[in-house]
Amino acid sequence: MIQLSCAFDSGAITVLSCNDPADMRIALRPDNAAHFKQWFHFRASGVKGVHCAYTLIDAGEAAYPGGWDGYAVRASYDRRHWFCVPTQHEAGQLHFNHVPDHDTVYYAYFEPYGWERHLDLIARAQSTAPWCHAIRLGQTLEGRDLDLLRIGEPDPGKRNIWVIARQHPGESMAEWFAEGLIDALLDAAHAPTRALLQTAVFHIVPNMNPDGSVRGNLRTNAAGANLNREWATPSATRSPEVLLVRQKMREVGVDAFLDVHGDETIPHNFVAGCEGNPSFSTRQCRLQDAFKGAWLAASPDFQTDHGYQDREFGPEQMTLATNWVGDAFDCLAFTIEMPFKDTAGHPSPATGWNGERSRQLGASVLLPLLAVCGQLR
Repeated sequence: MIQLSCAFDSGAITVLSCNDPADMRIALRPDNAAHFKQWFHFRASGVKGVHCAYTLIDAGEAAYPGGWDGYAVRASYDRRHWFCVPTQHEAGQLHFNHVPDHDTVYYAYFEPYGWERHLDLIARAQSTAPWCHAIRLGQTLEGRDLDLLRIGEPDPGKRNIWVIARQHPGESMAEWFAEGLIDALLDAAHAPTRALLQTAVFHIVPNMNPDGSVRGNLRTNAAGANLNREWATPSATRSPEVLLVRQKMREVGVDAFLDVHGDETIPHNFVAGCEGNPSFSTRQCRLQDAFKGAWLAASPDFQTDHGYQDREFGPEQMTLATNWVGDAFDCLAFTIEMPFKDTAGHPSPATGWNGERSRQLGASVLLPLLAVCGQLR
């Protein structure tokens, strides 16, 4: 007997019918306190050797329906190694087929990054290098810890580089990116790390939205707040995660800022800067160009031909983290976007864009930061 379930960390799906393996029907489950839906993560049991055909009936009602074109569902037997399964999008529905090799298989919108792995990351980081310190900024609405890693020893002459990830909990590639960056910064043999930590301190929040991540939300926290629209006026009752990070930023300062995300529709890695800010300066423009040029030279997975338009977010522009931070601290500030789909420039059809590729991109960002670090003040 086939069973579908999602009662686990980041699990999310609505099961409509699973009696006939040739016609299993499922639906997206919205965020717990908001209308957004697109993330899914569920487990199928009793399926070894069975040709299973799934229909996600409400794909057309997703937050970003254009994200399904060219997309492939991810699957895993051991929750460590994920692969793509044949997927088609037509008439507002998503269809995917699979004959599992084992009794139980997991399916997800993207390779998940679990809360236990997050806790392991924080514990491992503080135990690996004496220049890494774990700081509890406070707690979320549901009482989970909001963690910051300070990597490097503070000094009045050093730059303060901030990296936050996963404001939108369904964008799990963002925390994979953060893990890759953190591991590189903990490696004493890594030359860019040695050079950067002589002149800079990193302040990294690997998961800005623990409650939404565990709940299996796409874009919001437990209160239904889209954290990347809360930076102008965060509150303790609606967006404490942003409020706590802003307070720490005010305390230590910001010389460069990266906010790591995933984009549902664009099959490329790209950045979005502060060009739409009224305060955008010639100095910020020069820093942005130098950063992008250095990253292009460092990683073939980064590109600048495809991305967002200036002022794409209209009147919400100054409520976004990158724009608020760039304006408040007159600093280099970027949103980093990675795809849910595979990358069009360098595709890997077996896995698509995945956790490991996100980790590698995270490690590579140290090179453009090194290139501009001396110009940050």
